[in-house]
Amino acid sequence: MRLARCMERLGTETAFEVLARAKALEAQGRDIIHLEIGEPDFTTPANIIEAAIAALRRGETHYTPSAGIPALREAIAHEITATRGIPVSPDEVVVTPGGKPIMFFTIMALGEPGCEIIYPNPGFPIYESMINFVGATPVPIPLREEKQFSFDVQELIDKITPKTRLIILNSPHNPTGGVLSQSDLKAIADAVLEHDDLMVLSDEIYCRILYEGEFASITANPGMKERTIILDGFSKTYAMTGWRLGYGVMPKELAAHISRLMTNSNSCTSSATQYAGIEALKGPQDESYKMVAAFKERRDVIVDGLNQIPGIRCVRPKGAFYVFPNITGTGMKSKPFADYLLDTAGVAALSGTSFGAYGEGFIRLSYANSVENIRKALERIADAVAKLPKA
Repeated sequence: MRLARCMERLGTETAFEVLARAKALEAQGRDIIHLEIGEPDFTTPANIIEAAIAALRRGETHYTPSAGIPALREAIAHEITATRGIPVSPDEVVVTPGGKPIMFFTIMALGEPGCEIIYPNPGFPIYESMINFVGATPVPIPLREEKQFSFDVQELIDKITPKTRLIILNSPHNPTGGVLSQSDLKAIADAVLEHDDLMVLSDEIYCRILYEGEFASITANPGMKERTIILDGFSKTYAMTGWRLGYGVMPKELAAHISRLMTNSNSCTSSATQYAGIEALKGPQDESYKMVAAFKERRDVIVDGLNQIPGIRCVRPKGAFYVFPNITGTGMKSKPFADYLLDTAGVAALSGTSFGAYGEGFIRLSYANSVENIRKALERIADAVAKLPKA
C-alpha cells in the first residue's frame, strides 16, 4: 500500500493515546486517576437527553441539510447574537459533528502550500496537525507563563507577513486555561484589518467556562465579524462530548464552501442530536452553571495543591478546566515526567509537548474529576516528586 505523502504530516491527539495506556493499566488491576482526558465528568442534562429521545420517537432519523436543520441554525444565530453582540443570520451558521470539523474545514478552505497560518503554541494539537496536512506553513506564537499564558501581541503582529492567510485564536485556552483580554483582542483586530484577505479562526468552545470577568470575542471589534470564523459547540458547556455537535459562524460566502465540505465528508450531522442542541440552547441553563461552579472549586483545589509541591509551580487559570503546571523544578522533562506519574503514581497526565514545542517544561492536568480524586492525585504527585533523586 502506498499512502499519500500528506498522511505523514498528520498528527494526533495524545490524550486518547494516554487514555488507552491508562485503561490498559486499569485492566491489570491498577488504580488510575484520570486527569488526562479533556471532557466534563458530568452527565448531559436530562432535558437535553429527553429532547433527543422525543426526536427519535417522532421519526427524526433521516438526512438533514448539510449545514444543519433550520431550527438549530436559527437558535445558534440567536445565541451568538446575544452573547457576542453581533448580528448573525442562520445562513452564516454551519452545524458539524463536533467542533473539530470546523478546524479541519476552515484550514482546508483557507490553507494551501505557500501560505502561512499563525497558531498558539502550546495549543490544541489539531491546529498544527491540520496546517501541516494541507501543506501550509505553521507559524507558532508562543504563550508565555509570565503573561498568564497569553502571548505578546506585538510578537504576533511581527509574525504577520503577506503570506499569512489565517490566525488561530483560542480563548479560554486549551491546554493552559489562559484568557485573552479585550485590549489584546482589539490590538489583534487592528492588525488583521490592515491586511487584505487575512482571516481569524476564533476557537471559543470554552467561552461559557469562565471564572473571572466576562467573555470577550474578537468579533466584537468593528470589521471583525466579516474576518472571523467562530468555532463553538455543545461538548464542554453541556457535557455532550459523545454527542458530537459543534458549529461554525462565518461570513455567508465562506459558509457555502464549508457546507460543501460537509456534504463531501459527513453528509450531515445526526438529526436527533441537532434537536438535542436546540433544547440545550433554549432550555434551562441551571445544570451548566452548576458545572462551572464545580469546576471553579476544583480549580482552586488543584492549583493550591500543586503550588505546595516542591519543584512545581502553577498559574491559576481563568477559564476552561485545565491547569498547566511548570515542572522544571523537578529536574525532569515533560514527557518522562508524565510517564513517571502514570507508571509510578497512577495519575494520568499529558506532557506539555503534546501541545507543541513550547509546552516543554509543563504538563497538562484536567480537573474534570471529583474533588476527592483531585486531592488523592495531589497526594500521589507529591509522593512521586519526593522520591525523585535530588539535583
